Amino acid sequence: MLRKRCTLCKLSCNALLHSAPTGTIQTLQRVQNNAARVVLQVPRRSDAKTLLHRLYWLPIKHRLLYKMAVTTFKVRQTSTPAYLSRYIKPRDCARQLRSSDTSLLAQLTIKTFFSERGFRLSAPAVWHSLPRTVLYSPSLTVFRSRLKTHIFHTA
Repeated sequence: MLRKRCTLCKLSCNALLHSAPTGTIQTLQRVQNNAARVVLQVPRRSDAKTLLHRLYWLPIKHRLLYKMAVTTFKVRQTSTPAYLSRYIKPRDCARQLRSSDTSLLAQLTIKTFFSERGFRLSAPAVWHSLPRTVLYSPSLTVFRSRLKTHIFHTA
């Protein structure tokens, strides 16, 4: 039961942090930069970007994107956990379009800025930002590999 609650907390936090204010993300990024310096035992003034690249760590902003995309992929493939699968709906097109064959998700309209940070709105936004090569991955392992490569190229 405790493990299930921890998973729920992680998913909720990733969704909330996805659209968090820049100041919050920068604070977390400073913590990650300092952790990289400690792990590699380098001076305090070392360039953090090269250290993160050496450790193959994604910056916080991109790590949140990665986690949201992986969670969305898992929910789409297995429909579990049930409490998240009800928020992920495939997009229904009224007409046949060129984009109809892509696996897009339904996007809801929002009433407040804070509600945009919820899973039901941030998951489709992240999913739609991914290239087709990543979206059409046959398995979770391939998806993670392609996603991480894509994010490292954009970061």
